[in-house]
Amino acid sequence: MSVLASTRRLDVLADFPAIPAGWHYLDTAATSQKPQPVLDAIARAYGEDYATVHRGVYQRSADMTLAYEAARRRVAGFIGAQPEECVFVRGATEGINLVAQSWAGTQLKAGDRILLSTLEHHSNIVPWQLVAERIGAAIDVVPLTDDGRVDLDAMAAMIGPQHKLVALAHVSNVLGSVLDARRAVEIAHAAGAKILLDGCQAVPRMAVDVAALGCDFYVFSGHKLYGPTGIGVLWGRADLLDAMPPYQGGGSMIDRVSFARTTYAPPPGRFEAGTPHIVGAVGLAAAIDYVEGIGLDRIHAHETALVAATRERLGAINSVRLFGPADAAGIVSFAVEGVHPHDVATILDEGAVAIRAGHHCAQPLMDALSVPATARASFGVYSSVADVEALAQGIERVTRIFG
Repeated sequence: MSVLASTRRLDVLADFPAIPAGWHYLDTAATSQKPQPVLDAIARAYGEDYATVHRGVYQRSADMTLAYEAARRRVAGFIGAQPEECVFVRGATEGINLVAQSWAGTQLKAGDRILLSTLEHHSNIVPWQLVAERIGAAIDVVPLTDDGRVDLDAMAAMIGPQHKLVALAHVSNVLGSVLDARRAVEIAHAAGAKILLDGCQAVPRMAVDVAALGCDFYVFSGHKLYGPTGIGVLWGRADLLDAMPPYQGGGSMIDRVSFARTTYAPPPGRFEAGTPHIVGAVGLAAAIDYVEGIGLDRIHAHETALVAATRERLGAINSVRLFGPADAAGIVSFAVEGVHPHDVATILDEGAVAIRAGHHCAQPLMDALSVPATARASFGVYSSVADVEALAQGIERVTRIFG
């Protein structure tokens, strides 16, 4: 029996009102659709429960403060952390920028080095370039293995005491390759470097325990985890967060303000200036409830089967080139010979198949692959073998149209 025939979807499609019958949504790596329990939690939080947090003494404000901090505890439990180590941010991009400016910008000096990899998202490249240019640090890049993984043997060979920070994707947003995060942490720490992991593509599809990984910082975005946009999490080791200066100034992050001197709140409040995304945090907690109700092991197994089915089906089409490892996590990037990925995506859309086409905010990786762009299909809990078949039929149509 083929992988495609043996694959079974999770029976949750009815939970997602934004996915109508006959529409094949294969762009979950960009953003996930939202299940009804998350939509309901957001509606309640903006409706009958709404009030500000950390300020009012009236009952509803107190209740919303409790809900907001309960969301922080929910996040902490989800990644094996302590609540005071979890900072709510707008998303992983802001979390990385916070570390770049508040930790690297104060701890690194001219001549220090930062180590990244070829497959990083621009959000895990540009913030480090900004701080490196300002302080006179340098950036080195770890190459990839032939099947598209971060080459940890090469990393071990090139890292040295001058490297103060390593920043790597836990799962590639283009190739779906999964980092051996524990080994990467060990290599970084053996050289005396701190390590940040970008978990955007990891937390929606596999269990993450930051304590077990041993990393120093971990970031992820809520909207890729079936939660709302505008909310994300920076986890940092308590001692590191405590030594970091504020990233932004304003309400909530203060202890005492005077024109002579201002003192700041301890983490995580120190890094949450202004009125927070209250409803986003509540929605994120509901999303975590949802995925844990299904089970991350089940989600990972489901997406792994769909990746295998997709690679089997597309691999049988002569003009299709597949990228990344066979055991990619939830993502399949590909190219059709002689056809620009944008044309591929446009034709697929005519058949109600939604994929991503472009450089995926990973232009250095495109350069390494010697392509201007790729097409990318990415899966979620709502994806099924019907989506894989619709994708394959659409690609066959592409090949007929372009000869």
